[in-house]
Amino acid sequence: MQPVQAVHEAVILAGGFGTRLRAVVPEWPKPLAPVAGRPFLTLVLAALARQGVQRVVLSLGYRAEAFMQTLGLRHAGMEIVHEVEAQPLGTGGAIRAALARCEGDAALVLNGDTFLDFTLAPAVKRWRDSGHPLLLGCRVDDTARYGRLRVEGGRLAGFEEKGCSGPGLINSGHYLLPRDLFAGSPLPTAFSFETDFLLPQLQRRPIEVLEVTGRFIDIGVPEDYALAQTYLADLAATVDGAGTA
Repeated sequence: MQPVQAVHEAVILAGGFGTRLRAVVPEWPKPLAPVAGRPFLTLVLAALARQGVQRVVLSLGYRAEAFMQTLGLRHAGMEIVHEVEAQPLGTGGAIRAALARCEGDAALVLNGDTFLDFTLAPAVKRWRDSGHPLLLGCRVDDTARYGRLRVEGGRLAGFEEKGCSGPGLINSGHYLLPRDLFAGSPLPTAFSFETDFLLPQLQRRPIEVLEVTGRFIDIGVPEDYALAQTYLADLAATVDGAGTA
């Protein structure tokens, strides 16, 4: 049996304005907000480096220069590529532009304001075995803020709207996507990845869902940003001033 070919590239979406967090962190774009004394994104990058990721494409917009100054062209042993939007592209347009800068056949795609503790290898194996794009889902105690995933037979069946309280499976915002995902898709310059691309795709191709159980936090609102200061303090303690684990 041939070994499963690894995925060594990641795309991180970090171009948003972060308006909900601006009241408590006015001086930084959201992914660079300090968490336990470190820029949040350096915790994410250190975790990716430990997974064997070697190259990261940062999709940037708002205050792109702050990311360039903080991270440079190499960070935590990884090559950092800056893909800067000339105009807002939405999540879909940003992913399409960043994937075009990738060199391998697939990349892990994630949000720059979200931390998920998971093991990449099983996700890569699931994607290689199925040949279908993969979404990582995780269980939380209250899905009201996030909405829920509808999953049938290990595949995405749809999204439920935000506001439904109680425990459930949510979209972690982490995907394993082929570089040519958007080939042949008639899409505008700016579009939503979930609404304009992913949901219509369900009629044409399966989207695999892999449930992961590691710790998860999205720092996009002040309450969870405050929680992250203690929730991720042990991780921050393993990252030096340059963000290297």
